[in-house]
Amino acid sequence: MILNKKTWKIGELAKQTGLTVRMLHHYDKIGLFSPSQTADKGHRIYTETDIAKLQQIMSLKQLGFALNEIKEMIGNPNLNPVKVIKVQLESVKDSIRIQEQLCIRLERIYELLNSQQEVKVEQVINLIEVINMKKDKYFTQEQQEKMFKELGLEERKQYVSKWVEITEKIRVEYDKGTPSEDLDVTQLANQWNELLSKLSLKDPEMAKAAESYYKENPEVGKRLGMDKIDKQLSDYIKKAMSNI
Repeated sequence: MILNKKTWKIGELAKQTGLTVRMLHHYDKIGLFSPSQTADKGHRIYTETDIAKLQQIMSLKQLGFALNEIKEMIGNPNLNPVKVIKVQLESVKDSIRIQEQLCIRLERIYELLNSQQEVKVEQVINLIEVINMKKDKYFTQEQQEKMFKELGLEERKQYVSKWVEITEKIRVEYDKGTPSEDLDVTQLANQWNELLSKLSLKDPEMAKAAESYYKENPEVGKRLGMDKIDKQLSDYIKKAMSNI
């Protein structure tokens, strides 16, 4: 922690912040973060204003912005540091929620193992899914916040279970050669689409993000039965929906 100082040499700043001198030199070289003052002997001297700027840079970096993007943002006179902190705070809270879910599942499995009870495969799978909930690559912070607020874990599981069940029923009809315009098929397709809409919270952008997520994480999609939806079945469902 930095206490009761007005200026810092580069070595002092590195030690206090946990950054390396090499990194601070690099930031200076690319024009991202330079000291406000220079001592007589050429030593870099950082001020309190510099520290505030460094905090903004590290916040933006933690949020996933590239250094060139941060440089452009920092140079923007309209940059609102309060907003930066707020976005970072939301990101941290989201990470905490994921860790809390992980903690609950780990505690449950620990209790079962400790009492020599059987651990169901589903519990282990759910644990793996939470461990792999690094969805920042696919979903925006706003979308993740929306998922946590509007669709609870148990409710989502119920929707997924029903969706998989309906997918299987549609597959049976397709394999039997039932026409897509058949009333039973169109009703199943309608239910299938409604559940999919609920799972994506009726957000087209979230649906696209989810599609990318499951495409790049096939082990999760397989558990949900998505591997059974080939192009033929997808076209069959689309045709049935067009008759609704």
